[in-house]
Amino acid sequence: MNTARKLRIAAEAVLAVLSAVALVLTLTVPDWIERTTGASPDGGGGEAEWLLTAGACVATVLFAGLATWEWRRSRIA
Repeated sequence: MNTARKLRIAAEAVLAVLSAVALVLTLTVPDWIERTTGASPDGGGGEAEWLLTAGACVATVLFAGLATWEWRRSRIA
């Protein structure tokens, strides 16, 4: 396995973990955006948090899938 492929797998795995953390954070502390920044992008309605949750969920699945696919591809080669 070459260095570029290892770096790509590592980057995709790190991005999957970071998006999973964002997903869990948003699910457990829904108003974390307001708490950390003091800004309320959606006027306190919660739409921004749900959008972030959906995006983090999609990103987690996407990056985990890409890392797995790349790892399996490297094992075959």
